[in-house]
Amino acid sequence: MTQRPHTLGVAVIGTGRMGADHVRRIQEVTSGARVTAVVDVDAERAKSVADRVDGCTAHTDPAAAMAAADVDAVIVASPGPAHEAALLTAFEHDLPVLCEKPLTPDAASALRVLQAEQKLGRRRVQVGFMRRYDAEYMKLKALLETGQLGRPLMLHNRHRNVASPPGWTSEMLINDSVTHEMDVTRWLLGHEITAVTVLAPTPSDNAPDGIRDPQFVVFETDGGAIVDVEIYVNCGFGYQVQAEVVCERGTARVGDGHALVTNAAGRWGGIIAQDYIERFTDAYDREVQAWVDATRRGEVTGPSAWDGYAVAAVCEAGVRALEEGGRVPVDLVERPALYQD
Repeated sequence: MTQRPHTLGVAVIGTGRMGADHVRRIQEVTSGARVTAVVDVDAERAKSVADRVDGCTAHTDPAAAMAAADVDAVIVASPGPAHEAALLTAFEHDLPVLCEKPLTPDAASALRVLQAEQKLGRRRVQVGFMRRYDAEYMKLKALLETGQLGRPLMLHNRHRNVASPPGWTSEMLINDSVTHEMDVTRWLLGHEITAVTVLAPTPSDNAPDGIRDPQFVVFETDGGAIVDVEIYVNCGFGYQVQAEVVCERGTARVGDGHALVTNAAGRWGGIIAQDYIERFTDAYDREVQAWVDATRRGEVTGPSAWDGYAVAAVCEAGVRALEEGGRVPVDLVERPALYQD
């Protein structure tokens, strides 16, 4: 792989909430990189972001940004349907990419990206499953790898949001929220998910009309574990992400959020984060820094295109299970040698 320059020139594609936050992160937090181009279909928004960064150019065409001489790597933070075209263009320029999830919105397009990357003969993509970079999840992963708790038998997950954004659907609880638990399950346990079942109670009165919220999602894995996810995106009180692994000789839990507990006026308690950026700021910072460091070494690490494809396939099974009921198997192609651990 080609060794990249000391200071990495990064093009950020998509300047919405996540993309703009990555621009800020690279300029203010990350070492070894600077933003040299931003891209958005909204030219005024792209220009507004670019004007705040010295030497940064604004574009409406990702291909034009990626062809620039001062662009060495790409962050894709545009809406999911635009990811495939951006990734294939990055491959044409041999540019390493940090692609926010989803890799693409469906398994068929994710497989096309996977196959295109295989033709290069080396990895170019890191997928933005940032929970792998969260301090608590990293400790949990390290503990499981010691084997001292024995074989994982069950994994319990809770994923709660204050309120769903406008335009959300029942399917988006699977595709946009539970997608994180799909990746966490595969990463923590080292298993592939083989089947999905979705159960739903009578919707909460907090949920907008027509949205089945909350949902209870069950995964089966090829390692014999059972995993459940409570997804509740209109809980009303805060953003919570918790996980507990039940093993043969013990359990381990993360996400209790008790870093600060107060005692005052006859009460005790703490603060509940209100959104994912607040809860996972450190994870995003660590993720981007790890990507920059690896890219400058001429390497690509972290969640791969295979991980993005596998999660897309699980999402499709999950949506089918929600719509049709019952247990739906996950259909995966054979894992290519490029992505073998």
